[in-house]
Amino acid sequence: MPRPPTTVARTGGGALALLAIAQLIISLDINIVFVALPDMAGSLGFTPQNLQWVVSAYTVVMGGFMLLGGRAADILGQKRTFIFALWVYAVASLIGGFAWSPEILIGARVLQGLGGALLFPATLSLVNSLHAEGPVRNRALAIWGGAGASGLTIGSLAGGVLTDLFGWSAVFFVNVPLAGIVALLAWRIIPTGVRTGIRRGFDLPGAITITAAATLAVFTLVQAPESGWGHPAVLIGAALAILAAIAFALIERRAHDPLVPAHIVRNPSLIIGSLITFLYMGTFGAIPYFMTTLFQKVLAFSPLQTGLAFLIPSAAIFIGTQLGGRATTRLGPRPTLIIGAVVGIVGTAWFGLTVASGATLALWVPGIVISGLGQGIVWTAMWVAVGTGTADAEQGTASGIGATAQNTGNAIGLATFVAIGSAFAVGSTDAERVAAGAQGALTTLAAVLAAIIVAALFLRGARTR
Repeated sequence: MPRPPTTVARTGGGALALLAIAQLIISLDINIVFVALPDMAGSLGFTPQNLQWVVSAYTVVMGGFMLLGGRAADILGQKRTFIFALWVYAVASLIGGFAWSPEILIGARVLQGLGGALLFPATLSLVNSLHAEGPVRNRALAIWGGAGASGLTIGSLAGGVLTDLFGWSAVFFVNVPLAGIVALLAWRIIPTGVRTGIRRGFDLPGAITITAAATLAVFTLVQAPESGWGHPAVLIGAALAILAAIAFALIERRAHDPLVPAHIVRNPSLIIGSLITFLYMGTFGAIPYFMTTLFQKVLAFSPLQTGLAFLIPSAAIFIGTQLGGRATTRLGPRPTLIIGAVVGIVGTAWFGLTVASGATLALWVPGIVISGLGQGIVWTAMWVAVGTGTADAEQGTASGIGATAQNTGNAIGLATFVAIGSAFAVGSTDAERVAAGAQGALTTLAAVLAAIIVAALFLRGARTR
């Protein structure tokens, strides 16, 4: 089937501002619940075994439904999906704030994960389709990425402040006005988007099988570190994920209008860009976990102090996203990704080698800042690569592919490096064990980052114009 024509909408800064705020909301919710977990456990009667599902339910559902959310944006409309996802997010947050039992709260997190799975690819596809490929899109992606970095900081800060002042429910209620206001403004400010004039069906069997495969895969990766890789639930989840993936591949070969059209996956920039998003979240994505434990266990920071300490890496990542946008315009994605990865390797290794019991935050700051700059540079450049060479009317599917790789990489990377950290965790005190484990994990992570450089070498070297 021939690719639909690419059209670029003309839009002002208001639309980009709303899309950036939506990205901020998504990233805000990654960190905001962590600080409130102890209060949730005490208030609702969570056990240590099921408390993890306050986080995992969101991760599993969001990761499993990303590709479906991206395709929905292409078929149902990017703007329509964007607004619907915001309302899902708002309603889920409202239910979460009023939750009276562990089951209700976990159900709310499932619904939030579904909203996030619809919202992320719709947001990214709108950024790409409303801005011409090249410098204009690169600048827009830098702003969008910077908002995401800010959301991580605000999430850490807000989690501590809101929980201390108003209780754990406030970390959910804060999303309601944010998502609702953006949804209302989006009706007037964001353009309708790309219209191709092509009627497309919805590949329901393909959607069911790929969503099942992705959800089961993320579930397996999230549950394995807790239950063990030999646990029956983990083994069954892995086997069912493989079977669902095989079924999806067979269905797509015969589908008249497949969920993932063949010409999209033949785009080398999308495939390599998605591989880099997988590697990015599989490495850089694990760093905040170790920072949180180091701040609280080694430096004995309170939740609020931990949130304030996260201002340092988040500011560095924000600056890096802006540098990444400019560098991608001047040099192209490939050199920018290589530069960002090298900077990230140096900073992460520096940070890891300075981690020790009895260390101070000042000793860690240079490595944290350099690592953050590298993360920001790679973040912008990798999403430029994901969106390059795909028609505007199919940016949702491309964004869904990249986002699915991102979430899967995060689950695998976190499980892997937590296990590595546990293997290195030796010492006579808790602080010494945490520091030793983090040092082993972070220095290993810095070495694995070289895989991003290798992947980037396969990108075409032309600049984005």
